[in-house]
Amino acid sequence: MHALVIDDAKSMRLILKSFLRQIGFTVSEAGDGRAGLEQLAAMDRPDVVFVDCFMPEMDGYEFLRAVRADARYSGLPVLMASAAEDAAEQRRALELGADAFITKPFTRETIQTKLEQLGVAVGTAT
Repeated sequence: MHALVIDDAKSMRLILKSFLRQIGFTVSEAGDGRAGLEQLAAMDRPDVVFVDCFMPEMDGYEFLRAVRADARYSGLPVLMASAAEDAAEQRRALELGADAFITKPFTRETIQTKLEQLGVAVGTAT
């Protein structure tokens, strides 16, 4: 199982990478949406993408629009994350095609539950 994590905060990427590894994922990462799109195009299709809403260069919403407009990524689960607990931001993410929205800070259990709800296989690190 492979996940792509896109967040401008290195500390958040490290936390999410740790959580995902604990439940059996290998993880690739990028610091903004543009780098995330480049990473996505260069890799085998991941099982899930986690993307922050607000980043420089290309934010999560622009990333999501680009992914949903590209037939190669049809059905790719995308979870958006933000520290903002604004219902309008969550609604915007879902309207643009995010499969789920998580509010920072989150726990490993929250990540695992969201993945299970989306039908993304989770396990334990080996």
